[in-house]
Amino acid sequence: MTEKTRVRVKAGSSAGPTVRPVGQPSQPRPRAAYMRDTKSGVIASRPASLREHRDEVRRIYTRAAGLAMDMLQNSGRLRGAADQILADTVGVELQLNPKPQVESLGYSAEEITALARVMKQHWKVHSWNPLEYDFRAKATNAQHVDIGLRNWMAFGESTGICIYVPKAQRLPGTTTGWKFLLMSPNKLTQDTSEVEGMYQGVIHDALGRPIAYRFEERRDGLPQKVTYAARDADGRQLVMHAFDPFSAEDVRGLSLLVPNFRKYLMAENVDDANAEIRFLQTVYAAILKSDKPSAEAFEAFEAMTAAGAENVGEFAGDVVDYFRAKFDRAAESEIRMGPGAGVSHLAPGEDLEFKNITAPGPENSEFMASLHRETARGLGMSYGGYTLDYTKATYASTNMENSAIWPVTRRRTDRIAAPHQLVPYANVIDEAVEEGIIPIKGGIEVYRANREKFLWATCNGPAKPTADDEKRARAASERIANGSGDLEVECAELGLDPEEVFESRLRWHEKYKASGMPSPFERGQASKAATAAQENANQQGNA
Repeated sequence: MTEKTRVRVKAGSSAGPTVRPVGQPSQPRPRAAYMRDTKSGVIASRPASLREHRDEVRRIYTRAAGLAMDMLQNSGRLRGAADQILADTVGVELQLNPKPQVESLGYSAEEITALARVMKQHWKVHSWNPLEYDFRAKATNAQHVDIGLRNWMAFGESTGICIYVPKAQRLPGTTTGWKFLLMSPNKLTQDTSEVEGMYQGVIHDALGRPIAYRFEERRDGLPQKVTYAARDADGRQLVMHAFDPFSAEDVRGLSLLVPNFRKYLMAENVDDANAEIRFLQTVYAAILKSDKPSAEAFEAFEAMTAAGAENVGEFAGDVVDYFRAKFDRAAESEIRMGPGAGVSHLAPGEDLEFKNITAPGPENSEFMASLHRETARGLGMSYGGYTLDYTKATYASTNMENSAIWPVTRRRTDRIAAPHQLVPYANVIDEAVEEGIIPIKGGIEVYRANREKFLWATCNGPAKPTADDEKRARAASERIANGSGDLEVECAELGLDPEEVFESRLRWHEKYKASGMPSPFERGQASKAATAAQENANQQGNA
């Protein structure tokens, strides 16, 4: 009997029967998660890496500053935006208001007011005299604030140095020694050394605190690197470095325009393309249509001759003679679209058409407005202030724009513009106190021990913009009358010094009373509220 042959096969070595899937492939189950991409892979198509922000600033600083400066110098729109930011942040000049915090040192309220008045008067006279204030003896403090803000827009930072000039080196007529030297931020070197604790020209101690700044200067015609101490032995600040850090580790600033480069240059390219289209088409486009044979017809004659066709050359010559006769007849007149009137004759089979401009299309305005809105938002200003386009603005939209931008403006005033006054102000008051020009209750030792308390001050910018001055004034009067506001808050919103306002009102009130005239400061009540009909009329008129 024949037995079936048996073969041993190792388990798992034989593939099973192939089973093909039937139907549509299964889709992954949707789930809630961060970074979940779309079917088009829009997130995956955008590569990104995480780097320390100060390293990124260092990598692009020079290129970004050069491009930002070029755009500010060659764009009327950006130059106007820069001037608008200056006007919103500073106005005519910053108002420095000394507020000595010396109640605990035995000063009464009247003594504090008198001390603040003396300090402010001394600073005003000093800051508006270039010989006393500026190391180069060329600019006032108000001009330095403007230059510093422009530097911040282009470089992302502003730098300056307080230098004491001995009497032997002072110019004739100069009585003070402390001067302020405003430096271009690109003079602050990009040198980096971990051994020295230096990063982009700023030298830090072991705890990460800035102790010195390295600038590149030209002395006797040669470039030299000079290191300036951040503070002196008494803790007095010598180097002003104003910038808006993005992260806690940032050492240098970056231009305000960097996030706007792409969209601004895109808008500029669209403007250039639209201008070129208009130049090419001018007011209309003229098209000459003709049924004469094109170059392809004569090339066909040549191909037929090469193929051996007979009498092709004679036929082509007859065609040329025919059109030569037409051209001779049409040459008696011309088509003229330049200056002067005339009648044009066309050759047989020709037609002259005029076409209107078809580009840019009707959607161009909305597209450009979208680009401008993004740029204006990145610059921290309103769309109307950036473009001067108020065609669709209403009373409500203008108020909302002002309310949204005003905190941004106040923030820039405090963080960027104010250091240009507060740093030199402290050193100037120090010198005046040390030399006995400003007397201090308790003597110089009390001042030295409580220097920061004596030098506390704030800076006010311009008034908050409004679409209706009457409503703002009525609201301010109502807040003061019902006790929800005070003169200091309302004056700060208008960019005024409350002490100066009070003294001015008191002086004029007494002058009115002394002359027998009714004083306008004796109202004692808020303005009369407007009726609903008047409010509606004002709203419709401003819409």
